[in-house]
Amino acid sequence: MLKTLTVWNFALLEHVQVEFGSGLNILTGETGAGKSILIDALSAMLGARIPSDMIRTGCDWLRVEAVFTLDDEALGLHELLHGQAIDDSEGMLIVTRQVTRGGRSMVLVNGCHVTLAVLKQIGAFLVDIHGQHENLALLKEENQFRLLDQFDPDLVEALHAYRKAYDDWQQKQRAYAEKEQASREYAQRLDMLRWQDREISEAQLQPQEDEKLETEIRKLSHAEKIAGYVEDAYALLNRGMKGGGGVLEALSQIKKDLEDMSRYDDSLANACKMVEESEISLQEAAYEIRDYGDSMDFSPEKLDKLQRRMDTIDKLRRKYGATVSDVLAHQEKVQRELADIENFDDDIAALRDGIERARQEMAQRAAVLTEKRKKTAAELGGAIGRQITALGMPKARLRIAIEPRDTYTPRGRDNVTMVFSANPGEAEKPLARVASGGELSRIALAIKTVAASRDSSVPSMVFDEIDTGIGGRTAQMVAERIAMVASYKQVLCITHLPQIACMADVHLYIAKTSSAASTQTIVRPLSEREQVREIARMASGADATTASMDNAREMVLHARQKKALFRQRAGKPKQEEKPETAET
Repeated sequence: MLKTLTVWNFALLEHVQVEFGSGLNILTGETGAGKSILIDALSAMLGARIPSDMIRTGCDWLRVEAVFTLDDEALGLHELLHGQAIDDSEGMLIVTRQVTRGGRSMVLVNGCHVTLAVLKQIGAFLVDIHGQHENLALLKEENQFRLLDQFDPDLVEALHAYRKAYDDWQQKQRAYAEKEQASREYAQRLDMLRWQDREISEAQLQPQEDEKLETEIRKLSHAEKIAGYVEDAYALLNRGMKGGGGVLEALSQIKKDLEDMSRYDDSLANACKMVEESEISLQEAAYEIRDYGDSMDFSPEKLDKLQRRMDTIDKLRRKYGATVSDVLAHQEKVQRELADIENFDDDIAALRDGIERARQEMAQRAAVLTEKRKKTAAELGGAIGRQITALGMPKARLRIAIEPRDTYTPRGRDNVTMVFSANPGEAEKPLARVASGGELSRIALAIKTVAASRDSSVPSMVFDEIDTGIGGRTAQMVAERIAMVASYKQVLCITHLPQIACMADVHLYIAKTSSAASTQTIVRPLSEREQVREIARMASGADATTASMDNAREMVLHARQKKALFRQRAGKPKQEEKPETAET
């Protein structure tokens, strides 16, 4: 929702800050006061072109800044902002645009520089200006689809089922294309894979064979040192050093001495037991050392054989993995790919069958979607047509055309187009070709009136030129429908009609002041009394009289009752009344 709009040096606007509220914001003032300039400034925030002659006379630059609050449900906008690395975590969007007389332009969104093209994309999620074809979201195909598809819950469900089938078809199409692309490389790759498989198979590798070989080679490479260590250890246990008694002989003597001593004093009986256990353990160790020495094979031929085997493994490890396990895992992968290639024809046939089944399912879902769209289009078109008649265009006709298209899309196999005829006998034309801005605004109002509670498009709307050529009962119907839409969305409306102005939740008065040196436009909010006086002026076209003031108060009271009813229908709380302020 638009919170504030601040303008510097924009045409007649020297420095203006406007605070907008939720609901209906009405802008009134004398002809030529600059109401449209304010809308032009807002359009600049949406990416509209700003010619340099819009810079105020005597100034070198203009700047416009808008502050928007963001809705958590605006997922498309959040994705766009995140894609541009723009932080919106605080739920606020500050857009600043500056243009110099030399033609230089700058656009900032939450402090980040963006291009004008990105600003237009962001603006499409923020404000919909009715009365300017280039900014009218309703004219975009995707919004016409959304309007229709969201109108009926059954249609929403049918669209969801179709998209699920469409995504499945697309996925199978991609898998088939990838398989076809891979087949072009199969001839060359097949030879390479077979060669890799054969090379690894011929080596007859065993799991963890490299670790065992490395241990054995390390042992045989140091056989002389190992033999020396074994001989020294065994000799020390049995013979000791330099012909002296060995450790085992000494332990045997110690045990004998302690056993003899125990006949006179058994205090060292425990020590004697530990010596005996040590002798047994060391004796077993001596036997194991001896057996190890006897079993050692110092054959140079065996070492050479092991090293040749290790060279073969090293060659494979350099190509296919750090360990034998990695090499064997690579071989399994190669064999799976070989199986896929060799089964190519079967796989392609299976993919074709899957694609055809998915296409049939999608076609069935698309047919259901089309039928539901035609039914909903008739209901929605009829409801909009009745609103258009009530808005002062009794001869006009609007139809939502559902036409088949040649290809399937994420939206189905339909073209959805809103076509319009202003008078009997005139050919129906797409809304984008409707010439009159005021006429188009009333059509948009009729559509929004019917779909307001279901429409999830932009949160703010601007109606410009909507009161062109209407009055009386039609003006009242237009006013009520604008207020009805404003119970769901923020609406900004420029008007010359008191029937519309009295519906305001926020009434902004735009006036032009002149001096000998300059002319400028000012914008100020009206209090309730000031609003009554302004409505009296709009109704009587002259200075307010007692009768015109009474009539204006009655209009405001009647409008307040109507708005309360609309808010009750929309499930919104009653809006607080504005405090009274002194007349100026």
